[in-house]
Amino acid sequence: MASSSEIGLAAAINILTAFAFLVAFAILRIQPINDRVYFPKWYLKGLRNNPLQSGAFVQKFVNLDFRSYLRFLNWMPAALHMPEPELIDHAGLDSVVYLRIYLTGLKIFVPIACLAFTVMVPVNWTNRTLEQSKLTYSDIDKLSISNIPSGSNRFWTHLVMAYTFTFWTCYILKREYEIIAAMRLHFIASEQRRPDQFTVLVRNVPPDPDETVNELVEHFFLVNHPDHYLSHQVVYNANSLSKLVNEKKKKQNWLDYYQLKYNRSNRSKKPSMKTGYLGLWGKRVDAIDYYQSEIDKLSKEICKEREKITTSSKYIMPASFVSFKTRWGAAVCAQTEQSRNPTIWLTEWAPEPRDVYWDNLAIPFVSLTIRRLIIAVAFFFLTFFFMIPIAFVQSLANIDGIVKAAPFMKGVMKVDFVKSFIQGVLPGIALKIFLIFLPSILMMMSKFEGFTSISALERRSATRYYMFQFINVFLGSIITGTAFQQLNTFIHQSANTIPVTIGASIPMKATFFITYTMVDGWAGVAGEILRLKPLIFYHLKNFLLVKTEKDREEAMDPGSLSFNTGEPRIQLYFLLGLVYAVVTPILLPFIVVFFGLAYVVYRHQIINVYNQEYESAGAFWPDVHGRIITALIVSQLLLMGLLSTKEAAQSTPLLIVLPVLTIWFHRFCKGRFEPAFVRYPLQEAMMKDTLERAREPCLNVKDYLEKAYVHPVFNNDNQWDGSDNGTSDDEWPKEPTLVATKRSSRTNTPAQSQRSESRRTLLDVTDERSCP
Repeated sequence: MASSSEIGLAAAINILTAFAFLVAFAILRIQPINDRVYFPKWYLKGLRNNPLQSGAFVQKFVNLDFRSYLRFLNWMPAALHMPEPELIDHAGLDSVVYLRIYLTGLKIFVPIACLAFTVMVPVNWTNRTLEQSKLTYSDIDKLSISNIPSGSNRFWTHLVMAYTFTFWTCYILKREYEIIAAMRLHFIASEQRRPDQFTVLVRNVPPDPDETVNELVEHFFLVNHPDHYLSHQVVYNANSLSKLVNEKKKKQNWLDYYQLKYNRSNRSKKPSMKTGYLGLWGKRVDAIDYYQSEIDKLSKEICKEREKITTSSKYIMPASFVSFKTRWGAAVCAQTEQSRNPTIWLTEWAPEPRDVYWDNLAIPFVSLTIRRLIIAVAFFFLTFFFMIPIAFVQSLANIDGIVKAAPFMKGVMKVDFVKSFIQGVLPGIALKIFLIFLPSILMMMSKFEGFTSISALERRSATRYYMFQFINVFLGSIITGTAFQQLNTFIHQSANTIPVTIGASIPMKATFFITYTMVDGWAGVAGEILRLKPLIFYHLKNFLLVKTEKDREEAMDPGSLSFNTGEPRIQLYFLLGLVYAVVTPILLPFIVVFFGLAYVVYRHQIINVYNQEYESAGAFWPDVHGRIITALIVSQLLLMGLLSTKEAAQSTPLLIVLPVLTIWFHRFCKGRFEPAFVRYPLQEAMMKDTLERAREPCLNVKDYLEKAYVHPVFNNDNQWDGSDNGTSDDEWPKEPTLVATKRSSRTNTPAQSQRSESRRTLLDVTDERSCP
């Protein structure tokens, strides 16, 4: 357990580390050679010029204006200067809503911290319960609820504070939900035309013996959506073709490099290379001729593969992107049942084209349930076995308790500085290291499950990351940490008193979470703005691999917000803050510093660095709201259990009301605000369609949507026309049209009703309909 001196040492180390990162960033960002690393977003927008192209030779690499070094912190007010509406236009609504998570944390915890230190700290401090107990504790633990004797009337203070903190948190959550729902509706109403506003993804198209998937989709929507259906694009399994195209791009890049090298050199001899691994060995050949021949081979393979995909029905998946003439028609289709059989003709809003994860569109729909079952089992075992490194981390955090149970380790802990460093800093670093590879593993699991959009992949990965952190980092640290911390007490007491010992020890685990908050929340956030890894990789690529301007642009690697890792990380601090606000309020200032620093840092990164891969108009906010509500309920249940071990029989029953009220509040918000995030109002769709027709009466929607959802490996090929011809804008039918079909009559039908006769008439074969 970390004492006050060890916490002080950890705070000093992490504050100095964070300050060093910020100073290093302030110096590196003003060097011309690093301009593309720290301002890539402006380069991608074409609003910033390369400073290396002008000025003296030295000034191209080093900033010689010493006055700029004196203003090394001017990036902070600059990050806060851009107003929110302008930030939405600049970076999108997703980025602004993500920032509001940090702002919500500040709104919740700043007043709670002030009130807790005014009321709770004096109530907890003015007791001597821990001094008279046999528990292992530190001076900081005297500020927790563990320092109050069992059966004391002071627990009424904690009860009142629990109600106060709950009501304040719910008030802030309701205000934020209301604001963000309004922002989302306004953004959707005012944003420019996008293909996904007119398009629906249809999955599990039923097989038909007489018609192909392409024909079946066209007939189904011409019959059931005759006034609004426009066109469709069937989904191909083009994963193998995609690999060939990517390989060709790499070869083409090397060919461009050697051609530029040859053109810039004054030699008549062409550049050569070795054909072995990484060019280290093998036969030496003419580099330009070699890569030209490789590209020619790949081009032939690509043509064969493309022909095979487009001519063979086995490469056509039972799915399609269906486009409509209006947003209203797409909204009706996406939000209604298409068939009496609820397992076929499944419709959902199509993700925007850059959000589509094309590899998973090739996964058969029937296998998705099996895949998700496999991943659920795998995630269970991953979570279970990760308890081992968590227990190891907690063994580092509670050396005092282990030394009491194992005296032979006393020699290692004779040096106070070493002991302070191990207990105050090392546990947080060790836990951070163990969590490095977890996001990549969880993202691989989400991809295996078969989600068809990057946003869906990130949300599922974020949900699992949050569950993992709740079970392992929070509950695991408390359980294993308490076991190590009170190891000596457990050994020498009866089993009946163990729950009381655990109840008193849980509040004292705040010292471990303080060290973790400083390592991950302070130094970690400051390290994010330094961008040390992208900085090193950019210069390595620029020196070794960059061959063209396109390579230099790709080497910038602006990155994105990474919702799958960032949001669960924030939610851990919401959980810690709400759980320990009543029982150990000393943790709250560290949480507040994290939210404040992170808000400024990520606002700067969003303005200057990050380039979002997609735009969901803040669709993830219901997940954020639900996880904060979960943290609130967990804090109430833990407080209820804690007070039950403290013999607070009179105040504990009153806490039962809090989870009930919180769940009711969540259901209210879910019914009042969540529809704006999961459904598109028909009123808004009709309004936007009407305004668009008035402003652009000659708009050809078919041309606009023609290649929006063609697989990227086909999209740049002039010979490929993957979309169905559909119906041109000037030939939209005014009357019900007859739909051509190859479906043969069913001879096993015993009798033909009037309804079936009229339906066959509608589906009779006709060649009168022409498509441009």
